[in-house]
Amino acid sequence: MFYLLDIIGTMAFAMSGALTAMNKKMDPFGVLIIAFVTSVGGGTLRDVMIGRTPVGWMRDLNYVYAILIGFTIALIFRKKLDRFRTSLFLFDTIGLGVFTLIGLQKGINIHLNPVICIALGTMTACFGGVIRDILCNDIPVIFRKEIYATICIAGGIVFFGLKELHLDNDLLYLITSLVIIVIRLMAVKFRWTLKPVEKG
Repeated sequence: MFYLLDIIGTMAFAMSGALTAMNKKMDPFGVLIIAFVTSVGGGTLRDVMIGRTPVGWMRDLNYVYAILIGFTIALIFRKKLDRFRTSLFLFDTIGLGVFTLIGLQKGINIHLNPVICIALGTMTACFGGVIRDILCNDIPVIFRKEIYATICIAGGIVFFGLKELHLDNDLLYLITSLVIIVIRLMAVKFRWTLKPVEKG
């Protein structure tokens, strides 16, 4: 189930990236590149930083297939996808929870400090979007209005707090991902944002 959610999250991120690129009027190759970096940019950066090479998507082509499927769906049904933005948002939110957990676990596997593990989880979930926005010549969304990264950090804190209770791993993953997903849904519903820092 964890692996399946990871694949679904990858596909959703690919569709999200592709739609962003199409809004910028990029050609099909540009759309594909943006879809690709949105999906695996964070995980690639994480793997390089912890010395895990070849990086994840090079070891498992199912991720590449998921990106290509997401890209193709976005390209073919781009005019109709506005009707499915809620579904796409839900997949994106699931991906956020799953990618955060993957980053946390990668850090734990090599015995890193919990603070570094939380940073890896946040990077895995968010930095594909950061790279996407930079390539699209935008200020990254997570730096200006959405509390995307903050949610990942909160999820990481919950994860390590529950880990001290020696819960079963499956239950630990389930609760942490649910916390991330619920906070994300509530943040969008109630328009929670961090106030910008202003001079003077």
